[in-house]
Amino acid sequence: MKSQRPGAEMEIDIFAVDGDVAVAVEVKSRLSRQDVDDFLTRLEQFRQAFPHYTGYQIYGAVAGIEIDEGVDRYAHQQGLFVIKQRGDTVAIANDTTFQPAAW
Repeated sequence: MKSQRPGAEMEIDIFAVDGDVAVAVEVKSRLSRQDVDDFLTRLEQFRQAFPHYTGYQIYGAVAGIEIDEGVDRYAHQQGLFVIKQRGDTVAIANDTTFQPAAW
């Protein structure tokens, strides 16, 4: 999904909507801490880029085939879902106590 609004240009790799709840997902072959920080900045600006979703509760998730050491914990601490490759599939790596942040 892309926004070309002046001053709010942005691309979201995957965007899933269920009612008034949505999840924006950043996908990388190798996920670094800088990727997480960049995505967090985009989430802060999301409503400017996509005003149609103003009334929605927006969550964030990061996914990586390879994830730099400690980046999964860092993303989790920032309130992001973490999606990791597990064999031939992917799974959410956050534990059952995880409380996601909403943007």
